[in-house]
Amino acid sequence: MGFIMWIIVGGLAGWIAEKIMKADHGLLTNIALGIGGAVALNFVLGLVGVLIPSLIGQFAVAVAGACALIYGYRMIRS
Repeated sequence: MGFIMWIIVGGLAGWIAEKIMKADHGLLTNIALGIGGAVALNFVLGLVGVLIPSLIGQFAVAVAGACALIYGYRMIRS
């Protein structure tokens, strides 16, 4: 994916994760969560041999990864 697409997909994924997890973040945090979540979860999936080639699949991975990052942050903070 191109850099601009990373930002768009990351922002949308972070925003959806924010709504799912009932969090309140800004736009830049949503983008960072979406991109970071996608990278982290793709790394973990790659370790177990799972590859997600489609854009919709990558979007779902980004949302799940962002939710995991929000959850992890909450666990560390409390």
